[in-house]
Amino acid sequence: MDVPVEAPVAIETNGIAYAVMMASPIDLEDFVTGFLMAEGLAAPGEVGEVALHTVENGEWGTGHVARVNLPADRLGPILERARRRVGDSSCGICGIEGVEAALRPLPALSRRSAAKPEAIRRALDAFAKRLPLGRLTRATHAAAFVREDGELLLVREDVGRHNALDKLVGAMARQGIAASEGFIVMTSRCSYELVEKTVRAGCPLLVTISAPTDLAARRAKAAGLSLAVVARDDSMLLLC
Repeated sequence: MDVPVEAPVAIETNGIAYAVMMASPIDLEDFVTGFLMAEGLAAPGEVGEVALHTVENGEWGTGHVARVNLPADRLGPILERARRRVGDSSCGICGIEGVEAALRPLPALSRRSAAKPEAIRRALDAFAKRLPLGRLTRATHAAAFVREDGELLLVREDVGRHNALDKLVGAMARQGIAASEGFIVMTSRCSYELVEKTVRAGCPLLVTISAPTDLAARRAKAAGLSLAVVARDDSMLLLC
């Protein structure tokens, strides 16, 4: 069995060092785009070309620097948050100051999902066959975007479940796929952070193979996000 690669990825926006995450060094353009969107620093279409550079680090292997330019009116929040932040992870909560900031209101979703349980089961079956990194390492997570009829469109993988979702959201934005037109499936438990990222992407349904936390379920209900959890071929629990 192969071991998955994990490497530091430093993100610089408009020449400003913003954050360093540990991630699988694949689909990094998608990752940077999705991360910046999840952080509230960019909307779809605002992330320019992502320039990637490798940095050798001796026995610890290769790191990566991702440089991107955002519109000038985004620089204020970036400068302020970068000033306070000494480190980050892709969970979207580390480095936030105060409980109020961590639990700030989510935007209300504009529509409910029309996906049927049969479409979710179809997606789960297709999903299991589209995880090359997972099959190779047995140590990664994946996120997929699926149309409401169950057709699987995109899959992204990473050592971190949050990273996988950022990569998926970024890929959708880069390809002009509207998150409101389908649902997201993930190979993980339904955590608070995944709910946050899904809502901010504008997707009305999140499907996970494991159970939610209480905060994840409450935040999903408040934002109008539907959840299908403990999702298997023969059963699932529908919430919200």
